[in-house]
Amino acid sequence: MTSTKNTIAMAIAMGVFSTNCVAENAVSGAPSGPFGDASVSTTSAPSQETPKPVAQATAEPTAQAPTAPAMPISSQPAVTHQTNKAAPVAPVSHTAPKAPAAPHAHDEHHAAASESACEGFGPQAPRDIDHKEGLNKRIFSTTPSYKEMNLCNIHFHNNAEHKAKAFSIYAGAGGGHGAHGGKGGGYQCNISKSLTPAELMPTQTEICKGIKPGDTIEVHWVHSSCAVKPGKGLGSCSSKSCLNPDLRVETQVFTVVNDPTATNFNDLTYQGNKVNGLYQAKSLPTNTGEPVVFTGSTTGPKYTEHTCSPMQVTWSVHPTCDKVDINSLGKWCKGNVFEEDHAHGVRKLVTNPELLSEIK
Repeated sequence: MTSTKNTIAMAIAMGVFSTNCVAENAVSGAPSGPFGDASVSTTSAPSQETPKPVAQATAEPTAQAPTAPAMPISSQPAVTHQTNKAAPVAPVSHTAPKAPAAPHAHDEHHAAASESACEGFGPQAPRDIDHKEGLNKRIFSTTPSYKEMNLCNIHFHNNAEHKAKAFSIYAGAGGGHGAHGGKGGGYQCNISKSLTPAELMPTQTEICKGIKPGDTIEVHWVHSSCAVKPGKGLGSCSSKSCLNPDLRVETQVFTVVNDPTATNFNDLTYQGNKVNGLYQAKSLPTNTGEPVVFTGSTTGPKYTEHTCSPMQVTWSVHPTCDKVDINSLGKWCKGNVFEEDHAHGVRKLVTNPELLSEIK
């Protein structure tokens, strides 16, 4: 006991308490398949100074109150600045700290407080096309009309990735893998809630690995400035001689119905047709309003506001929904040059103005 007390007295006499904490975070996003992924790494290296020996203290040490236990890492705020000053000792408390309130389950605008937005990336997508504001400083020109480019890919997402007044029913935060592996969030067409029993009639067979009447889909017709042919994934939009193409995505949101009089999806697909020497779809929607054109990025569930896409894309999004016949969609899923047979998941809506371009 005497030895222990003397040791404590020695430490108090010296006042040896030092803190050195370094935290670093690195976030990177790189394409993976048609979308991309990211990795996050965090390191912490504490250092401690060894006390020098001193003469034995003669005074009996005063009893000390125990210091409060350190906060667990998961409860500490993210480190944003390095400092060599010792952190103040937290006062002793006999009351457990309250846990932070959980965010609303259906509020897509709440981001994790411990995560920071991407830095150095260009404008992102998807977005609310009714909101024109954007503060991203990376500016690039929009592409020419899709009619002056080659169609390189067609695919669709389960629910709308973008948001507009006509498709604003919130369906979740996203991050799924489409009908092929579970629904992925996004938005639904408002008209999907006022369909007739006939339009909602179940199909005799499974359609596109899980699509059902009443579902919402967002279709992307991807066009490239490269001299390429239509094919599988975004890899078909570039070539060895054209590695950095301009990309343009024509976009239409549909409500899927069991109705042969609705839009036939196969009228909007590619079947070997060319116009003025360029690969084109048979036709694109013309009855769903003037498209909203803006600059953004590629989408898909592997990207977020914290893991951004590096790709530069011109988007052209029609502002209202159309109805598409589920049986025609099913026929397309059974065989097409793009090897598409299911809906993809959605990327969570981008709302941070620093990650959005201004819509002019």
